[in-house]
Amino acid sequence: MRNVPLGDVDRIERDVLPIATDYPAGVVLDWHEHRRAQFLYGATGTMVVETDNGTWTVPTAQGVMIPPATGHRVRMLGVSTSSLYIEPAAVPWWPTVCVVVEVSSLLRELLLVAADLPAEYDRDGREGAIAALLLFELATLRSLPLHLTLPTSADLVALCRSYLGKPEVGVTNAEWAGRVAMSERAFTRRFQGEVGISPAAWRLRARLLAAIPMLRSQPVTRVASTLGYASPAAFSFAFSREFGMPPSVSGRREDGSANR
Repeated sequence: MRNVPLGDVDRIERDVLPIATDYPAGVVLDWHEHRRAQFLYGATGTMVVETDNGTWTVPTAQGVMIPPATGHRVRMLGVSTSSLYIEPAAVPWWPTVCVVVEVSSLLRELLLVAADLPAEYDRDGREGAIAALLLFELATLRSLPLHLTLPTSADLVALCRSYLGKPEVGVTNAEWAGRVAMSERAFTRRFQGEVGISPAAWRLRARLLAAIPMLRSQPVTRVASTLGYASPAAFSFAFSREFGMPPSVSGRREDGSANR
């Protein structure tokens, strides 16, 4: 199915409902949730998925698993998506929090085929076999560490969301502590207790995640400079160390090539 609202087909008795949707650049799907589990794949562009407890950045040609009944918001940056909406009982192994995953070549091809299935496809024939194979393939995907955990307290969440909107290269722990009227030591201890990493490490990861959509249209040299790195090599080293992949992979364009 293509460009069909989920609400029109949600009650159809199929474990897997594939829907492909095209979004112009900059569209934000505001806070919502689904009864079904959702696998959201971006064939083009970049997606940023937010929940109450974190953010997940999804590069071109990768996907994210979203648990059922989980409130989320999605920022689309020139994205053409394929979604699989799945009955929770069919995937008892589904993660309980969002997970970005590396999409296999087989799954990409299956998603292309599934986008043309009718809503009430034949469960006992070829179409049903495609739906079943989709579930088997989803269970094999490798997770990617392209996420940020958010704090639990409102003042720290506001601080972090503000930073995500505009990552400041030179900001310090002392500055952040001052914004929430705390000493630097108390702030750092509280932040690490809520998030699990230091504020400086959190900001570093936030900046590197912000690089992913930039890399679609800008060379590594410019992205590195924008994010405060002295050289492309220093940026590439930091990116690879943080995420286990070079920036050229995450910045791959729709034609499969990478920005240099």
